[in-house]
Amino acid sequence: MNSAGILADAFERIHETVHAAVEGLAPAELNARLDPDANSITWLVWHLTRVQDDHVADAAGTEQVWFAQDWAARYELPLTKESTGYGHDSSQVASVQVSSADLLLGYFDAVHEQTLEFVRGLDGRALDRVVDASWSPPVTLGVRLVSVIADDLQHAGQAAFVRGALERR
Repeated sequence: MNSAGILADAFERIHETVHAAVEGLAPAELNARLDPDANSITWLVWHLTRVQDDHVADAAGTEQVWFAQDWAARYELPLTKESTGYGHDSSQVASVQVSSADLLLGYFDAVHEQTLEFVRGLDGRALDRVVDASWSPPVTLGVRLVSVIADDLQHAGQAAFVRGALERR
């Protein structure tokens, strides 16, 4: 397997985990918080999707799906359209809610498809390209994609945990 195949496989695993955490849940379950300051499944999946969308679009030189397909208007969040969830306080986390699992998974799946299209076209040399020179050492495409994968898997696992806790209530 080449590097593009490994990256695509990692993003497919995120896809499976997100769908397992979300499918079949009602909006009340998706938006539920285990305690007043906890992250909901909605926030976790929205956030991991926004970060993936932001970072991969930047690296690929494409427009974010959030804007290109007008998901920002569909979500109608009381946040700036550029918000990715990074640094959100409890009230901002609470403001990220959905009316259906279809909305949450629709945006996630659209970002997933754009991500796969990008990573499947990469070769090993492309992964050494610097995508953010403001860090020391500069961030390469390979490092950026591994960072997105790691962050996404953590948040997808947290969403699965929240689902399990809600099912035991």
